[in-house]
Amino acid sequence: MRSSTLISAGIIMAMLSATARADEGMWLFNNPPKKLLHDKYGFDVTPEWLEHVQKSSVRFNSGGSGSFVSADGLVMTNHHVGLGALQKLSSKDKDYVKDGFYARTLDEEYKSVDEELNVLMEIEDVTKQVKAAVKAGLPAEKAFEARRAIIAKIEADSLKKTGLRSNVITLYQGGQYHLYRFKRYTDVRLVFAPEQQIAFFGGDADNFAYPRYDLDVCFFRVYENGKPAKIEHYLKWSKSGVKDEELVFVSGHPGKTDRLSTVAELEYLRDTGFPYLLQRLNRWEVMASVYSGQGVEQERQAKDFLFSVANSRKARMGGLEGLQDPAMMAKKKAEEKALRAAVAKDAELSDVADAWDIIAKIQKIRGENIRKYIVLEGGAGFNSSLFGYARTLVRAADEFAKPNEKRLEEFGDADKKSLELKLFSKRPLYREYELAKLNDSLSWLVEQLGYQHKLVQQILAGKSPRERAGELIGSKLFDVKERKRLYEGGKEAVAESKDPMILLARLVDKEARAIRKVMENEVEEPKKQAYDTIARAKFAALGTNTYPDATFTLRLAFGQVKGYTEGGKHIPFETTFAGLYRKAAEQKNKPPFDLPPRWIERKNKLNLKTPFNFVCTADIIGGNSGSPVINRDAEVVGLIFDGNIQSLVWDFAYTDEVARAVSVCSNAIPEALRAIYDAEDLATEVVSGRRQ
Repeated sequence: MRSSTLISAGIIMAMLSATARADEGMWLFNNPPKKLLHDKYGFDVTPEWLEHVQKSSVRFNSGGSGSFVSADGLVMTNHHVGLGALQKLSSKDKDYVKDGFYARTLDEEYKSVDEELNVLMEIEDVTKQVKAAVKAGLPAEKAFEARRAIIAKIEADSLKKTGLRSNVITLYQGGQYHLYRFKRYTDVRLVFAPEQQIAFFGGDADNFAYPRYDLDVCFFRVYENGKPAKIEHYLKWSKSGVKDEELVFVSGHPGKTDRLSTVAELEYLRDTGFPYLLQRLNRWEVMASVYSGQGVEQERQAKDFLFSVANSRKARMGGLEGLQDPAMMAKKKAEEKALRAAVAKDAELSDVADAWDIIAKIQKIRGENIRKYIVLEGGAGFNSSLFGYARTLVRAADEFAKPNEKRLEEFGDADKKSLELKLFSKRPLYREYELAKLNDSLSWLVEQLGYQHKLVQQILAGKSPRERAGELIGSKLFDVKERKRLYEGGKEAVAESKDPMILLARLVDKEARAIRKVMENEVEEPKKQAYDTIARAKFAALGTNTYPDATFTLRLAFGQVKGYTEGGKHIPFETTFAGLYRKAAEQKNKPPFDLPPRWIERKNKLNLKTPFNFVCTADIIGGNSGSPVINRDAEVVGLIFDGNIQSLVWDFAYTDEVARAVSVCSNAIPEALRAIYDAEDLATEVVSGRRQ
């Protein structure tokens, strides 16, 4: 690839921050940082090592990461990644979130309601195919349609050819497109979960903090043809754990970062995007807290949602703090200024010069439309699982009547089975809880669009939000059979339905699609084209020896096990079980620092010197929860479950001064299984890699 002197000098200077810190990066498995690892750590990445780690890694489509740790399909992840599955399996009479769960035999392993696990099997670069289909000079709407059509075709052809779930992933904000092929597992059974109180010891007070004392672990098993799946690639267990300054790797699925975003887009997130999101999160948290306060059963019903919202709220607050840091923004501005100056001096990149101004103009359009988009197309004005089902049914009837290349992307053939898995889920739905959520969101919809808005008046149908919510909750979509009937009946069945939630979804669909089209044609497509040109300038200097922003697809990160200094005090790299009991005693065993009864009763059975949690400099973000931490030999030494508060700025820029990823130590898991839970067979399987 061409690399002129001027552009190379400018870009290398501008991207110095992306190359100088050797532990930075969420790297593609088909483009790992081989030289960097060799030069700093003397570690040579081999194709065999990469393939083994890649195929040992698991994505939870509900959000999170995991890994195979036995040849018999055993999957390890976090308790908080498995929380949704735990709650769906629980009932008024049995709360597996609160009390934990352990299946002593295969017959006792409890099948998840709608969990889907994906394993990345193959990666193919399809950049040329995608870009060739989007001809230069096409109007944004036509360019978007052309891009969507070719991606849908590539995915459908791959699915037909291989039988693997196939998704084209946009990388470098449109600079590249890779086809990822996944093996799907949908027979996923719960094996073990501790009590939430020990998995989330310290609660919100300790969330994103360190030192920590959490057993945030959960085990599932994948089945094929009714039997435990036989797994070729799984991670072996380290017998020694980690040591200070050791090189470790994290293989997981980071959700989303904005490190390659322009300053204008970061300013939009700072001034509009994050504040607006935090308003919603705060409102949801209040609603769920009020509902939870009505009783023990209400608390159980809302627990997963409330945990997720509170966690997101704290994470976004940390991210916003980073965006409001003048030092970080000044650095971003300096990097961008240097890059733009270098581009301006290179005649061959004259078409890149306007890209930053285009993105800046797009942010204004984005800001003008984001509220309506989130309320209507995002569905935030109708916060109920029933509305989600209704919208899927209404749109499926329309979209599946079209050629694959013409459909909305979520209705493509490649994702049809996953869509059906969610639509026909037998997850428990609670009428009063759905009513509370819907009432609150309808009231919020009125606030956002205005009481006199024509569509708002149609939605409310002459009633208050509370009265209208009560009417809508009369929907028959609580029943899986009714959802199947409408889905299989297609357009005719949906058109004839008098179900109130179906009628609501049909009512808002035209305006929701219209605002979606605005965002696709006036924001997403021109932004993608502008970022594509910026990426071309960066590739001209550095090739693709950099990593793209996170996309909830498999990445490899690395770093050192290392403590840090905060407020003049040294924070050691690891904690122990003894520290857990000291912390509980200091807090007089009061919530959220109270220990589950069995942890008090069996204290004398534990080796209190066992390492419990540790920190490292590996580059992670939301979505990495449940990722395995491995050593050079690809042995499990830990389990990512959090970052400290300083790591929340990693959404936008990496730093390793005090920011750290937080993990459960591999030593702690079998020790707790044996001493606290009498789960000898599971502990043996974890350590040996096979069921006994």
